[in-house]
Amino acid sequence: MERLRKIIHIDMDAFYASVEQLDDPELRGKPVAVGGSSQRGVVSAASYEARKFGVRSAMSSVIAKRNCPDLIFVKPRFERYKEISGQIREIFFEYTELVEPLSLDEAYLDVTENKKGNPSATLIAKEIRDRIKEKTGLNASAGISINKFIAKIASDINKPNGQKTVQPEEVLGFLEELDIRKFYGVGKVTAEKMYRLGIFTGNDLKLKSEEYLTEHFGKSGTHFYKVVRGIHLSEVKPHRIRKSLGAERTFNENISSEIFMLERLENIAEEIERRLTKSKVAGKTITLKIKYSDFTQQTRSKTISYYISNKELILEIARELLYQEKMKNSVRLLGISLSNLNTEKEDSEDEKKEIFVQLKFKF
Repeated sequence: MERLRKIIHIDMDAFYASVEQLDDPELRGKPVAVGGSSQRGVVSAASYEARKFGVRSAMSSVIAKRNCPDLIFVKPRFERYKEISGQIREIFFEYTELVEPLSLDEAYLDVTENKKGNPSATLIAKEIRDRIKEKTGLNASAGISINKFIAKIASDINKPNGQKTVQPEEVLGFLEELDIRKFYGVGKVTAEKMYRLGIFTGNDLKLKSEEYLTEHFGKSGTHFYKVVRGIHLSEVKPHRIRKSLGAERTFNENISSEIFMLERLENIAEEIERRLTKSKVAGKTITLKIKYSDFTQQTRSKTISYYISNKELILEIARELLYQEKMKNSVRLLGISLSNLNTEKEDSEDEKKEIFVQLKFKF
């Protein structure tokens, strides 16, 4: 029988907002949103004081302000967040080399074998959280269990500034009671489909056969069948392979002129070329992302036979995709991404994500 792993998921509490409150004592105890306060602004992160009013990340700044009239907007300082994130990762590596960062504020750690020789993942998680608090002044939460999937769910249970361990013998009961929306791969559309099929909890999911689930959910059906039984074999990968790289831009005003759109795409292509050069990668598949003024979204892709990283070539294909069909409405956001990168190797399904950055430059 394969030895059970000991996985910790560390998640910083309201990271960006907490950093701002740490650096500016005037913000402590107040509702803070990191992001732009303009008509087209979006909340990147919200403090727990703001969350009490329903303010959430990715929410329109206008709606956030409506929910919380006293909300204080702070511009993001990504260099500062990266600096503190680096300090936190140094702590992780004191315990294990098997660290898989998901973002600046969260990571998986495999402590099955660890540098401290501590057999208790629960005690290690507590020690790491204490070290983070001591070194940075910030709070972190943690989830501990036998695989990444359960550890990530567990880290959210006792937030903020808490942790939850799901012991091996507790795994199946934990999963059976879990709301179906907590399962990886179950978004809004899938959840609604599951509801129609009478699947509301992990237990409801577990009662369905693998054949039934694959019939209704395709390849994801096999994933659901396994994960609800505690089977999730994805390892903690210290060097995650990037599957795509992209950039996007939300405009202050909707645009309907394709000439203006091309100007914006040129700026985006320049940013992508810079990031591709820095990462020393190139790609074969170019995807154009369009979000219309009514918030509907469309993507158009083209795969070529060779790798590119040059902005002129990227822009040329993006232009072709733009003119592929007529715009159905005015546009509020444009994005370009490159996938099918020359870094790709055999990898697990849960890493096939697009990595987008919101551009900071102004048009």
